[in-house]
Amino acid sequence: MELADYRREYLQGGLRRNDLPDTPLALFETWMQQAIAAGLPDPTAMVVATVDERGQPYQRIVLLKQVDEQGFVFYTNMGSRKAAHLNHNPRISLLFPWHPLERQVHITGQVEKLAATEVMKYFASRPKDSQIGAWVSKQSSRISARGLLEAKFLEMKQKFASGEVPLPSFWGGFRVKFDAVEFWQGGANRLHDRFVYQREQDGWTISRLAP
Repeated sequence: MELADYRREYLQGGLRRNDLPDTPLALFETWMQQAIAAGLPDPTAMVVATVDERGQPYQRIVLLKQVDEQGFVFYTNMGSRKAAHLNHNPRISLLFPWHPLERQVHITGQVEKLAATEVMKYFASRPKDSQIGAWVSKQSSRISARGLLEAKFLEMKQKFASGEVPLPSFWGGFRVKFDAVEFWQGGANRLHDRFVYQREQDGWTISRLAP
C-alpha cells in the first residue's frame, strides 16, 4: 500500500464556538479528563519542541506532571539537550496528540525554571527506582552500551539501599507559561474544527482557524 493512499474519515464529532469556555485551561482540563476516561495510553504524554542556537528544531515526548493557570509543568535532567536549548531560547511548543479521540492540543509560550522547593517536593513523590534512575543517566550524552547504564543503576541502587535518595543537583523542571492554545477536533471531509485562544492583556481572544 502506498502511504499516499492511506486515509480515514474523522467522524467522532465537531467543536463549535458556542461550546467553548472563556479560558483555554477549562477546555484543556475537560479534554484531559476525557482522554484519561477513554483509556488512552499515556494521555499526559506531550511532544516538546525546542530550537538550538543554529535554529534547528528538535522534538521529543515528555510527560506532563502538573497544569494550572500558572502553566504546564514537566521535569528533566538540566544537563539535557532540551534544557540547553531552553537556556538559550526559552520559547517552547507543546503538542498533545490524542489520535483515538481525533483531537490535538497545541500550546506555545516560554519556560521558567521551577523553584528548588517545588522540584524537591515532586522528586520525593517519585518511586525510589525512578529517583535512582535520575542519578544514572547523563541525559543526551553518548554512551557505548546499555550495559553501562544497567551497571550504574545497580551501583546506585546499592548505594541508596538503606536510605533516602537525595535530589541530584542536575535535575529540575520547567513551567511553560502559555500565551496561545489551539484545539483541533477532526471533522468529516477534512473540514476539521480548529480554535485558538490567544492571551491578551485583559483575557483571551478566541479565533476559528481554517482546517
